[in-house]
Amino acid sequence: MPVVLVVVDAVDGSAPKPTLELLTLARRIGSPAAVVFGPAASEAVAVLAEYGAADVYLVPDPRVLEHLVVPKVDALEHIARQAQEHGELGAVLLTASPEGKEIGARLALRLDSGFISDAIDVEAGDPGSGHAVIATQSAFAASFTVTSVVTSGVPVIAVKPNATAPVQDPVEPAVHEVTVELSPAAAATTVTDRTVRGSSGRPELTEASIVVSGGRGLGDGQHFAVIEGLADLLGAAVGASRAAVDAGWYPHSNQVGQTGKTVSPQLYLAIGISGAIQHRAGMQTSKVIAAINKDPEAPIFDLADFGVVGDLHKVVPAVTEEIVRRRG
Repeated sequence: MPVVLVVVDAVDGSAPKPTLELLTLARRIGSPAAVVFGPAASEAVAVLAEYGAADVYLVPDPRVLEHLVVPKVDALEHIARQAQEHGELGAVLLTASPEGKEIGARLALRLDSGFISDAIDVEAGDPGSGHAVIATQSAFAASFTVTSVVTSGVPVIAVKPNATAPVQDPVEPAVHEVTVELSPAAAATTVTDRTVRGSSGRPELTEASIVVSGGRGLGDGQHFAVIEGLADLLGAAVGASRAAVDAGWYPHSNQVGQTGKTVSPQLYLAIGISGAIQHRAGMQTSKVIAAINKDPEAPIFDLADFGVVGDLHKVVPAVTEEIVRRRG
């Protein structure tokens, strides 16, 4: 089976949910091989093995964390070329985060390959056609779904979080420690400081399986407490429309939309959000969309699977109360 390199989007020894999703997707097209960066890389081996990583490449060189992007590209190029020499490399999968997409594009250029960004699914193609991997993407603000293939070289594909549900497939992995000679360009940009972001206790917005978002219809920033209460009850992340963010009601880091973050959860609750195309571009690939809005003509209802026309200040507390009642 061809080797599918899966880039672990963490440097602290963890294996975040999007990585486990990539390992699950990788098993469809070959034998998963995880690449982990940083001095704590070995701490992730056990979790990666639970999700089918037959090989784990550790890159513990601390310089990987001292500089931006290029050291990781150097390491991945080294590992990928070794696999290519043995005719084993089938694809490279990364999380479609800002860093993941930059690494993927740079790596594809070095390997003289094609790069596919923001895929929402990956599956095996027909090797006889020369297209062993087929990616599914959403195009034009998620108005169309297209299938894409890389026609030259090894496919390098950045996949959006929540593309699939992680499925365990325990294996006994072969662990390889990789020593990489960094290129002169690797030290061009140096990280001078890091600040750990405070945790709200909620899931990361782009990784959450449920997202509850609020918009201008809330009327005031203090009413985001209603959104947060429902989100906490559901174990969901909190999102916000651009209008709410521009009004100063919620941080920009929580903005969903074309100029914010793109999410693709199993359930997206749009509360007091009209559904302008800019917002839809960031959440249209959600599996199920439910909306609450007092305007029956709001564009969000054209997209929603379920909709409630009503005053959110009455509907949301009623929903919250019903969830609590059913949970006993």
